[in-house]
Parts: sequence; C-alpha cells; structure tokens
Amino acid sequence: MNTALLVLEDGRVFHGTPYGAEGETFGEMVFNTGMTGYQETLTDPSYHRQIVAMTAPHIGNTGVNDEDPESGRVWVAGYVVREPSRVVSNWRANRSLDDYLKEQGVVGIAIPGTRALTRHLRERGAMRAGIFSAPSAPVGELVELVRESPRMEGSDLAREVATGETYVVPAAGDRRFTVAAVDLGIKGMTPYRMAERGCEVHVLPADATFEQIMAVSPDGVFLSNGPGDPATADVTALRKVLEAGVPFFGICFGNQLFGRALGLSTYKLRYGHRGVNQPVQDVRTGKVEISAHNHGFAVRAPLDGPFETPYGPAEVSHVNLNDRCVEGLRLRNGRAFSVQYHPEAAAGPHDAAYLFDEFCAVMAAARGEAAEHPIPTSSVRS
Repeated sequence: MNTALLVLEDGRVFHGTPYGAEGETFGEMVFNTGMTGYQETLTDPSYHRQIVAMTAPHIGNTGVNDEDPESGRVWVAGYVVREPSRVVSNWRANRSLDDYLKEQGVVGIAIPGTRALTRHLRERGAMRAGIFSAPSAPVGELVELVRESPRMEGSDLAREVATGETYVVPAAGDRRFTVAAVDLGIKGMTPYRMAERGCEVHVLPADATFEQIMAVSPDGVFLSNGPGDPATADVTALRKVLEAGVPFFGICFGNQLFGRALGLSTYKLRYGHRGVNQPVQDVRTGKVEISAHNHGFAVRAPLDGPFETPYGPAEVSHVNLNDRCVEGLRLRNGRAFSVQYHPEAAAGPHDAAYLFDEFCAVMAAARGEAAEHPIPTSSVRS
C-alpha cells in the first residue's frame, strides 16, 4: 500500500495513505467541523490555499453530484480525512469523492489521527503544512519545504478567485431590486438567495471601482466572502459607497472589509471558525442562531456599545458565543450592515437566511417603500 505524509511547519508529522490525486501540495492547515456539506466546502473559494481536515470520521458517503458545487472548481489546496467511504450511496451522486479529487488534481491523505491533528491545531494554532504522496526526501527536508511556503498573513487572494468579467444573475420572478455584488470569492448560492427574493444581481470583479459599481444603478451593494488577509484589500470603493449612503450588506470577507472601512482593525484568529455549528447571538434581539462559518480573520470592535465612524455611529450586531468574536456590524442609521458567517448556508443550517430579507428591507426603505420584513432595531446585550 502506498504511503503519504502530512507535515506541519512545527515538525509534527502524520502518516497515512494517499486519497484523491497524488503528488505534493502546500497550504494553511485548518479543520472543518461539519458532518456534511463536504462538496460545498471543497468548492468554496474562501478555502483557496488551505489544506482542510474534516473532523467528521467518515467522509464521501454521498459521493459527488453536479448540482451542489459552489463554484466551477475545487479550491482547497489539499484534503485530509480519517476514513474515506468505500461505498457511494445517494441517488444524486454521479461519481465518488476520491474520483472527483483525482479529476480536480487535489492531493489528499487519509490518516487515522484527525482528532489528534485537530487538538494539535487548537493548541498551536493554524499553521502551514504539506501533503506528500510517496515521499522520497527525509522528513527534515519536507519540513523545510513547508516553512518556505507562503503564509496566509499578508496574502492578497481575492482577485485570484474572483470573476474576471461582470455577469448577471436574473431575479426569480418580478425584479424588485438591482444589486451590485462585488465578487471576492462569492459562492454560487449567494446570488441565488438574493435572486429568489426578486433581486437582479450584477456580479462584479474584486477590483471593481466605485464608478463601476454605480454604473449598474444599484439599489444596494453587496461584498462577498473570500480568501486571504483583509488587511491587503483596498476599501476605497466601499468607503465611497458608504459616503453615498447606498444600502450595503457584506458577509465574511465583506464583513472584515466593512470593519476596515469603518476605521476598525482586523486580526488573525488562532485557528479560525470553519463548520456549520457556530452559535451566534443577535445582540439586538437576544436570539441565538446556529451558523455556517469559514474564516481565519476577524474584526476588532468594542462589544460594550456604539462607537463612532466617519459615517455615523455603528455597533456590533452579532457575537460568537464560543469566543466572543465579532460576528456582525451595523451602522445605526440602518443603511449598512454585515455578518461574519454564511446566511446562504449551503448545505445548511438556514437560521440566518433572514439576513437577505433584511437587506431587501434596507433597500426598500432607501426607496421610501414599506418593507415586507421589518428590520430589528432593539438592542439586547448580555
């Protein structure tokens, strides 16, 4: 049986067998706690240049289909599982996960110690790693190769995964709003969720200027999720959107850029939040949502009340109940808000889908129309 190695930059080595394509690959080693949705994870552009370990012990049961990808390709740099499914059992599947990874050229490894790997990353933090199929070099040399690979801090990656040209996702049914969505690594389900609410979504490249954004005459502007360090991104266009008072909604990377546009800083989390089971509290209502996450950076903002920005008072709207990380921001004038998680949430959960309704309500209010779904305004802090 062929052997493979997972090598971490601190010298920790895990032995296993090749899974998917064979070869070598490098990236930031992270873990995902979802028990399902591996196809959506693999095709999420936010995982660009990351090696993802799945903490669920059995992966690949439902195979791979052509309906669930979140983009046109697999973006993960490498894939780590404990026990690959030997049988594919789902009526929608048309190939196995192993075959899919080989087809996409994604180097993977199956190791018996995914629990030990996860505990190591929780103690030491996310770090660079490499997967080597049938390695011929000594482990010491492999560790050096890993340490020569690029770090996530300081990496400007959004433009590497974003669309090169604008495209339009038409509204489902009657068009109520026009949305300019800046693609920083957008998932396919996101414009679909807006389209089913009557939004015609113009998806623009990551480097779209304020003039290009406004050229589509948007009722609202959306900034998507995406990979990399938010400190590397230019927020000039977003600041002009906020100055103009155009309704704004951002998720994940878009939340981090919103924070930076407000004058806040961002920082690297120890090991990040990745999975479909993060408890987040809406501090306006006290409601707790179970949410889907994929981020290694966060916004640093005061949790104890409103703070001033160049665009008026703002506040933290959502917090993570595991570590008190900032999970949402909003301007108190009601024109702009963001969250650090995925309200489109394919393959679930769907607790946060109401945020798309809130975005529509903000756009309707900006046009002087009555909103179908009122926006919460109360502030309950715990």
